[in-house]
Amino acid sequence: MRRITPLVLVLMTTSANADMQNIGSFAIDRTEVTIAEFGRFAAATALVTKGERDGGGLVFEAGWTRKSGWTWKTPFGKAGQPDEPAVHVTFSEAKAYCQWAGKRLPTDREWVEAAYTERRNAPPAPFTKGKTYPFPTGDSPEGANCLGDCGVVPVVDYSAVLTRGRGPSRAGTTRAGVNGLYDMGANAWEWVDTDVNGEKGTRGGSWWYGAAQMRNGSLASKPPEMAVVYIGFRCAK
Repeated sequence: MRRITPLVLVLMTTSANADMQNIGSFAIDRTEVTIAEFGRFAAATALVTKGERDGGGLVFEAGWTRKSGWTWKTPFGKAGQPDEPAVHVTFSEAKAYCQWAGKRLPTDREWVEAAYTERRNAPPAPFTKGKTYPFPTGDSPEGANCLGDCGVVPVVDYSAVLTRGRGPSRAGTTRAGVNGLYDMGANAWEWVDTDVNGEKGTRGGSWWYGAAQMRNGSLASKPPEMAVVYIGFRCAK
């Protein structure tokens, strides 16, 4: 088995990577990719996503349901806020965005390292360098945008069109967690470049689930060409 060298967290200093945290041999976005950021990519590449071609993305109600007009631009049937996480994005579309931005999707190992083990030399309280936490928010799930057991956080409230949950928080508005990263736990599941029984991995849980899905052991997966209302992504480099 290849030995993994311990990683040290420092801030990126170049303007191109000002929105990333550098964790030893890789860097990762501080927030999930937003509607505004994905929009610049879609405009530059004339992208029409699978959700748009299919007439809308999916939400789980009594089984998977396609919602007419629910796309990355209009995630709940109307225009989303620019700083909401971009969802209704397939694995291949997320991968293409990261490549366009000069980055890539994180592997599962990288995502887990960034989400649970504090690597900053002098992290603010209550975080401790070198400690591995049960949640990306620290010792408890409080401060994340999950369903029911994470406390109250600000969200863009779409509960009127949902059968479960309220919807996402805007990027960077919940409490910063391990390594100063936002929403590694809950808000939106995040694609990781990892194969899971013929599917692609997703990490972190979402606003649709409780805190259990935020834990390290909760590696979920979806078919890579599935566009879903609570699956987004962030990039690494």
